Amino acid sequence: MKLAYRDIEPFVANPNPAARVILIYGPDHGLMRERAQTIAKTVVEDLNDPFNVITDSADEFISDSERLGHEAHAQSMMGGNKLIRIENATDKLTTLIKDYLKDPSDSALIIIEAGELGPRSSLRKACEAAKNAAAVPCYVEDERDLTRFIRQTLQNNSITIDQDALSWLAVNIAGDRQKVRAELEKLIVYKGDEASPVSFDDVRAACGSGGDVALDDLIYATAGNNAAAALKHFQKLTEEGVAFVVILRGLQSHFQKLHRTLQAQSAGQNLESAMKSLSPPIFFKQQPAFKAQLQRWSIQGIQKTLLKLQELEAMCKQTAMPAETLCQQAILSISKSR
Repeated sequence: MKLAYRDIEPFVANPNPAARVILIYGPDHGLMRERAQTIAKTVVEDLNDPFNVITDSADEFISDSERLGHEAHAQSMMGGNKLIRIENATDKLTTLIKDYLKDPSDSALIIIEAGELGPRSSLRKACEAAKNAAAVPCYVEDERDLTRFIRQTLQNNSITIDQDALSWLAVNIAGDRQKVRAELEKLIVYKGDEASPVSFDDVRAACGSGGDVALDDLIYATAGNNAAAALKHFQKLTEEGVAFVVILRGLQSHFQKLHRTLQAQSAGQNLESAMKSLSPPIFFKQQPAFKAQLQRWSIQGIQKTLLKLQELEAMCKQTAMPAETLCQQAILSISKSR
């Protein structure tokens, strides 16, 4: 089964029983682990159950090609459904899974966890094409999805949040789901029992000292014609494991703000009014640099940059060339444009 975007969350919460093998893959490893656990708990309550849960690497199952079938079809000593988790999967597992799907167990669910698999991946294709299997993608969430997740997580802790603060968070803590949860936990602790909604100042205080600051540094160096600083901050972010798509979307968001401000000015709105209409607002310490960039960039130059960033995101997902190299080249090129 190939899941449509709107079907992913409902499937994770309540998997189709026809799917006896579920592949969970993608670059967001935190989201992948979270979805794998959610699906797993629809089969067994205790993921450490030694009788009904088997967890091992893909290489271990590949080295003993008959093991998967034997484990899945064997009755549990304690009764109940069984769960088999296969970790670190690659296309080397494809033949084994195809063979297993010819005669899958009705009482065992196979969950396969893999990293990023391109559209040509044989394992991904096999699970998307089979009627008794499913493929669940886990890509870095965009601002819309992340906004919904942030709001829901805070609501679960009886915390509300201002729109400006929510918009800033959605841009600045994007990345691996595990990182997002960690930042939200910091914010929840910071607010404590205080009843007022989370403000823009709150999120800057609680979540403003992590990777988002380095991301801001990269963005402002790139848009501010400082190639050396931009590449330095890019290296720092990659060493910290920040996903390339987070960097690209951060740059896109910034240039969209520049574009909206310049358009508002061309329509007769004064600079201060145009900047105040931005959401989230420009942090006051960054306003001088933002204003300087408005003087440097033309609307046409920004439009070309946004198109370049969109094309680059697509290339990073489709080409064999390392995403790091593509991003470095783009940052260098953009920092010399205007």
